[in-house]
Amino acid sequence: MNRKIIVFDTTLRDGEQVPGAKLNIQQKIEIAQQLKRLNVDIIEAGFPASSAGDFQAVKEIARTVGDTVSVTALARAVKSDIDAVYESVKWAQRPLIHIVLGTSNIHVEKKFNRSKDAVLQMGVDAVKYAKTLLPHVQYSTEDASRSEFEYLWKTIEAVVKAGATIVNVPDTVGYAVPEEFGDLIRRINERLKNLNDKVILSVHCHNDLGLATANTLSAIKNGAEKIECTINGLGERAGNASLEEVVMGLKVRESHYRCHTGINTKELLRTSRLVSHLTGLDVQVNKAITGENAFAHSSGIHQDGLLKDKQVYEILSPEEVGAESMELILTARSGRHAFKNAVEKMGFDTSDAADFEQLFEKFLALADAKKEVYDHDVFYLVTQHRTIDTSERHLYELESFQVVSNDLHPTATVQLKKGAETLTGSSVGDGPIDALYGVIRTLVGLDVQLKDYKINSLSRGKEAVGRVNIRIEYDGKIYSGRAMDTDIIKASALAFLNGINAVLLDADSARESRTESVSG
Repeated sequence: MNRKIIVFDTTLRDGEQVPGAKLNIQQKIEIAQQLKRLNVDIIEAGFPASSAGDFQAVKEIARTVGDTVSVTALARAVKSDIDAVYESVKWAQRPLIHIVLGTSNIHVEKKFNRSKDAVLQMGVDAVKYAKTLLPHVQYSTEDASRSEFEYLWKTIEAVVKAGATIVNVPDTVGYAVPEEFGDLIRRINERLKNLNDKVILSVHCHNDLGLATANTLSAIKNGAEKIECTINGLGERAGNASLEEVVMGLKVRESHYRCHTGINTKELLRTSRLVSHLTGLDVQVNKAITGENAFAHSSGIHQDGLLKDKQVYEILSPEEVGAESMELILTARSGRHAFKNAVEKMGFDTSDAADFEQLFEKFLALADAKKEVYDHDVFYLVTQHRTIDTSERHLYELESFQVVSNDLHPTATVQLKKGAETLTGSSVGDGPIDALYGVIRTLVGLDVQLKDYKINSLSRGKEAVGRVNIRIEYDGKIYSGRAMDTDIIKASALAFLNGINAVLLDADSARESRTESVSG
């Protein structure tokens, strides 16, 4: 029997917890729309109780993609969290409430400082309350792989009797090994099917020992019906099980696992690139399935074998994951259809006709300047076009700048705009970027510290687009900023400003959350 495995994507929740990977609402929606094209079964869109901004993002995702995809969000085993999930996901046609509570001794004793029975009762009460709101409730036994089996099972039995429709078994800290984790899932599966064979058994594996994909596949072999993954393996610490690796593992070795998914694998590479681009987190070149070198062969022996028969060194074709086409080169004469096709192939939505027309006009301007427009240029255009809406927030904008570089006194002069206010200043630094960031820091009045600065070339030629990624620290928290431009100094300034604007947006969300809690 060939089983269908349910694919639950948590890129927008667990994946976004990576330091510096904060996404705005528009970026989250872009990724959610691509996940819909990828045909995932369930999207975990965020942690709505954490902030007003995250609540709004989950709500918009439920509204925009929830017509065909089940949408959920995370809640702790407390009423206010569960209410926040319900109010944000209820707009989807198949909403799901996801509750998480620890079961290992270290979580029960150190994190909750309660008895095991008290923690178990918290979970039961949470499930019972969630069931009054929605019919589908998932319960995650956090740190299950380090839990005492009989207590773990006692918890699962209790929450299933309380109404949980999905039981998720996480390897929260990546502690498990495949044989051990597979045996754990087999034992739970045998008991669960005797208790209630309609309840879905799920797994969620982390990659601290590099075993997340192997543990997930072992769990599937032993009866798991649902898997939780992220694109590019993003997530806390060393990340989560990589969706593309697990899905293609099942597809290539279908005769071994006797399982399949509904994933449209030809969208995997586009999804990977979109997530990488919007989060600013690069995919390692030798990453399985979606790395730049995943289908590259440099060895003479390999090349000789491939020329004779691709199967000599390829167990899957690039076409299966969406890497079938050559790089598309566009010009000002390419027209709307070709440009629209290029934008859609990269995972961006083009359904808004007015928005697309504005984007097309920017493409024509770039094409006139560059003559030839490459894939990375299109990425640059779309992401620069779809920036954070500043109409109501009054964030900082770069009006103009001048940088003088020399070996005596590198200086920078910058003019910023914030709403109707214009700010101008100059600064001297150790180099042009230091001077530039010094004057911006003074103008905005925030004591932010630059933690990381990275620049990449995204296209070829003298008009190449440079991408700058920065990470800054403010009040003990890390924020990221990204920008692209053919002028790398301008890209550096914009990236720094985007990081500062992220600080301001975070502060706005915190204020809104406090206001709502007081009024509530």
